[in-house]
Amino acid sequence: MWCHDIGREQAANKPLLKTVFQVMMRLFSPRKTTLMFVIRDKTRTPLENLEPVLREDIQKIWDSAPKPQAHKETPLSEFFNVEVVALSSYEEKEEQFKEQVANLRQRFNHSIAPGGLAGDRRGVVPASGFSFSAQQIWKVIKENKDLDLPAHKVMVATVRCEEIANEKFTGFTANENWCLLEEAVQSGPVAGFGKKLNSILCTSLSEYDAEATYFDEGVRSAKRKQLEEKLLQLVQPAYLSMLGHLRSGTLEKFKEAFEEALNGGEGFSLAAHNCTESYMALFDERCTDANVELANWDCSKVRDKLRRDIDTHVASVRAAKLLELTSSYEAKLNEALAGPVEALLDGANNETWPSIKKLLQRETVSAVSGLSSALSGFEMDAKDKEKMLTNLQDYARGVVEAKAREEAGRVLIRMKDRFSTLFSHDSDSMPRVWTGKEDIRAITKTARSASLKLLSVMAAIRLDDDVDNIENTLTSALVDTKSNAAVTDKSITTFDPLASSTWEQVPPAKTLITPVQCKSLWRQFRAETEYSVTQAISAQEASRRNNNWMPPPWAIVALVVLGFNEFMTLLRNPLYLGVLFVGYLTVKALWVQLNISGEFQHGVLPGLLSISTKFLPTVMNLLTKLAEQGQSPATNNPQTNVGAAAFKSFQNGSSSSSTSSTASSGVTASGNDIDYSSPPKED
Repeated sequence: MWCHDIGREQAANKPLLKTVFQVMMRLFSPRKTTLMFVIRDKTRTPLENLEPVLREDIQKIWDSAPKPQAHKETPLSEFFNVEVVALSSYEEKEEQFKEQVANLRQRFNHSIAPGGLAGDRRGVVPASGFSFSAQQIWKVIKENKDLDLPAHKVMVATVRCEEIANEKFTGFTANENWCLLEEAVQSGPVAGFGKKLNSILCTSLSEYDAEATYFDEGVRSAKRKQLEEKLLQLVQPAYLSMLGHLRSGTLEKFKEAFEEALNGGEGFSLAAHNCTESYMALFDERCTDANVELANWDCSKVRDKLRRDIDTHVASVRAAKLLELTSSYEAKLNEALAGPVEALLDGANNETWPSIKKLLQRETVSAVSGLSSALSGFEMDAKDKEKMLTNLQDYARGVVEAKAREEAGRVLIRMKDRFSTLFSHDSDSMPRVWTGKEDIRAITKTARSASLKLLSVMAAIRLDDDVDNIENTLTSALVDTKSNAAVTDKSITTFDPLASSTWEQVPPAKTLITPVQCKSLWRQFRAETEYSVTQAISAQEASRRNNNWMPPPWAIVALVVLGFNEFMTLLRNPLYLGVLFVGYLTVKALWVQLNISGEFQHGVLPGLLSISTKFLPTVMNLLTKLAEQGQSPATNNPQTNVGAAAFKSFQNGSSSSSTSSTASSGVTASGNDIDYSSPPKED
């Protein structure tokens, strides 16, 4: 047998081997006969791989062959010794082939030698009885109907019909129409594919029928059926390619139509159902057009795959749309909650968490209502829909809690800002001027209490109706210093309420700032705000010193008593009043020109040094101006002119120095803050 026939059911007369097995078991007694298979033109496949396949086929033939009752369980080895020999290709390895044939010939020449091909020698007939033995064997063969050779016309019909079938198959593969159709279907769907292919197939089969019409009908029909199977097997890949193009094309069109329907505002479930039904019907119609009538192939598997692809695409789009909807409402919630919650926490008071709770409820109800309406077009399961709405509610609450935790991380900055705002500004939000009349202790206590209020609000999340005593605990532990001092004086040992990592009545999951952290933050807060208080006290004392230019009351009384005679002298001689008035104007002009009040703000010694350096130039400047005024035409009242000149000089000096005086006393730096104060009043 040929090497390429191994594994084929009809190759190398295997059906005849089945008949041999049947006859051997029915007509002859068990006797080991060597059954040798000579494989021609062995390929590169090793004989060790070919031999098991061949032996397996022989065993299958043996197992399927009908056996007499006596040999139902008789194994193949009782009748035959199976040997397999392979010969190389004569065309490719002629020398090796001849050598292998010579070796095989020697095995036949020495077949009766021990271990030779003759096999079992139990039933050996002597040479003298060969003639009679052959006659008996032939007689048995003639009398057995199973061993009749086929009629001559059947043999001719078999050979000739097979040749015709092979010619038609070869002609079909070279058919121009088929080649063009096969090439076209590789690149895309072909209209009328089924009719065109069916026509080409029918033409080839008709030609076979015309040439084989005069041969045996049974053989002709069998060979025609084999030809038809071979042709259909040849064209089936093209048909499958056609179905693949139809499936992919239908799927792409479905995706486009489905997207257009969704963009047009049609409900998701309705659009998916309508598009699916429409394009599945379109696929069925195109499959009918591509169907080969002669083959009657089933396209249900391709149709099922298309349906699965459509369902997968719908599911993916559905998941994407649901994710888009959820993300959209989550973004709206984040925008609606994050900013307002931050603002409410920034202005923390007793109504902060109730206001946040109301805001959360309002925005959550609005978002859940909108999402529920949007989900109505998806025809979702009630449990899945409820789960999505619950997740949205949890997300809204998570936004608030996340923002609260974020703000809790900046609570120290918030506390210092609130303290600075309340401490440095009055009730009208105007910058506070420390003139000496303000109660710094009360202002500090108010500002720190407000900061402590912010700390207590930020210490825990209060979105539920639970009640806690965080504010009272912080107030008693951090602000009520008198009660704490009293307890210390009495040497009463008490438990520190802030020496804990949890709050009473507050779960750890809702805790933003633990009691220990609050105590540490308050200590840091007091240390960082102490400087502002100290600066305010210093500015207040400096303001008091700058504005205290009046002599003590006892000095005023002494001046009145001791200066009574001089006062009476002035009353008796009014000319002294004019001289005093001019002197007063001169001193006042020098006072303003030298900016004595501004110079003494930095201390007595620096003020004296500065005034001493400016005194003489200022006096000379004043005398120069008086001289210029004296050169003008004199009037009848020289005293009045002198007084007017002095007064005018005083006015000029006042106007020129008022700006510098105001600027020098207008701003006082106090630590990191800036306190604004008005110019000191003149006596």
